[in-house]
Amino acid sequence: MTEDASLREETPDDHQAIGELLLAAFGQSGEVALVDALRKEGDLAFGAVAIVDGLIVGYAALSRMRAPFPALGLGPVAVAAAYRRKGVAGALVRRSLTQAQNDRWRAIFVLGDSAFYGRFGFRPELAAGFRSPYSGPHFMALALNGELPAKNGTVDYAPAFGRLGA
Repeated sequence: MTEDASLREETPDDHQAIGELLLAAFGQSGEVALVDALRKEGDLAFGAVAIVDGLIVGYAALSRMRAPFPALGLGPVAVAAAYRRKGVAGALVRRSLTQAQNDRWRAIFVLGDSAFYGRFGFRPELAAGFRSPYSGPHFMALALNGELPAKNGTVDYAPAFGRLGA
């Protein structure tokens, strides 16, 4: 990661800048509304920001999931265009995984690119036994603090995800 960046947990003072970053990164307001709803509904477990020269250049969110054990969903993850391919997203993911492990969560699920998320240990085969509206080859899981407590059941992201794009 660019050596001038620092990582920390988001604060309420960061919310506007995070919204602007998400809007620029995704080109639509859906992810801004998603993160706002996750906060408002109490489903945002952790939000990490990457800061360079006082500006938020990256963001990663972990939200509570409905699952047969304590689990989180990773996303959205966003990085400002000028800081992409410099390790910012990877650093944010690692910071988020460490926080989830320290907080004793049992798993994290993600819907995304297996080439990217596979570097952190996410595996589609770990998620394959779970029923979810997001099931498929891009739906992956990562066990934390040991093995997954169950290998099947129903998992779903927080209700705000169901409203994304609605």
